[in-house]
Amino acid sequence: MAADLFLSGRVRTFARDEIIVSKTDRTGKITYANDVFIALSGYSEDELLGAPHSILRHPAMPRCVFRLLWDTIEKGDEIFAYVVNRAKNGDEYWVFAHVTPNFGPDGGIVGYHSNRRVPKDSAVETVKPLYAELLAMEQAAPDRKVGVERSYAALLAKVGELGFASYDQLIFAICR
Repeated sequence: MAADLFLSGRVRTFARDEIIVSKTDRTGKITYANDVFIALSGYSEDELLGAPHSILRHPAMPRCVFRLLWDTIEKGDEIFAYVVNRAKNGDEYWVFAHVTPNFGPDGGIVGYHSNRRVPKDSAVETVKPLYAELLAMEQAAPDRKVGVERSYAALLAKVGELGFASYDQLIFAICR
């Protein structure tokens, strides 16, 4: 388990014209990974396929953002989010993610598709303090579930306090 928490302290990135692409089934298990994703993550295709997308979860990433992401895509909506990931060797890398549901012939959700681009440095610097605040709230709670509930409520409240109707609106304001 200790290897799961390993962080190298190094940051990696990818070219602005590259796009990380992955697809998952409804449970978040990876069904497709493009070459950019494989190279940046440091995992082989065999290691990624069938693995939960959370294999990339960085411990500095607040879980409430993933809850918001899952709540949104499970309703059939798309979402944009800034995410810090962890490569196999412990390096971190930030992405600007666009996640959408994939629909089957009957109109039901059959999986999810994510494109990730290099985020603007200014956007990452803007979102880091918010994520640190949310993460601290999660870690101070008596258990994980309570922590996510508290930080999720705080995230939604913060979006409203800043004058935005949704997290997506906040994210696009940060992009500018």
